Amino acid sequence: MRFMFVGDSMTIGHAGDFTWRYRMWQHLNASFGGPYGIVGPRTELYDLLAEAPVSHAYGAPDFPAAARRHLAGWGEGWQHLTPLIRDAVSTHRADVLLISLGLIDLGFYTNSTQTAERARLFLAEARAANPRVRAVVLPVIPNVRADTDPAFAAEVARFNELLAKAVADLDLAGSPLLLASRPPSYDIHRDTYDGTHPAPSGEHKLAGAFADAMYEAWGLGAPYEARA
Repeated sequence: MRFMFVGDSMTIGHAGDFTWRYRMWQHLNASFGGPYGIVGPRTELYDLLAEAPVSHAYGAPDFPAAARRHLAGWGEGWQHLTPLIRDAVSTHRADVLLISLGLIDLGFYTNSTQTAERARLFLAEARAANPRVRAVVLPVIPNVRADTDPAFAAEVARFNELLAKAVADLDLAGSPLLLASRPPSYDIHRDTYDGTHPAPSGEHKLAGAFADAMYEAWGLGAPYEARA
């Protein structure tokens, strides 16, 4: 089974981060009962000084190069990755997509309706490359902007409703889709370092959301257990 992490700045991380991708790699090593790979066209972290994804300075030296692969970008959302997903799934033969997207779209590019339409197109493009691809999609976690911008908070809430409907509408027996649950204890004031991007505790909780969804719905792996 070949997993691909798809996301924005919360997923790519920046120089010095462990990333929730690392936490998921740890979890899969400990709990997945069969051979697996992590695939994708990119391996880098974002470098804040260079303002480009050129860093390989992960916080965990034991994170092997083969497991660092992903399709994620700083400032990239559904709008940016939809044109790339068909080729990425085809080229890297992805079986399972773990997707965390939407915040950047809603913050800068598209409203909730447009963003949900883009998510549906993304899933169609992924299936065009692999008709049996599976996907787990994380709802948008409102960031610190939602605390002071009620209109933005409303758009995030509406998008999450539309995303849930899209996942339910498009779910197929041969290509199942899951909507992960926002970790109930996730607190942007404690689990992020800036109100948006996950700190180590937030990384564990994001990885746990994906891991628990796959275990509960598909019997893959085991319930998430945080590791150092």
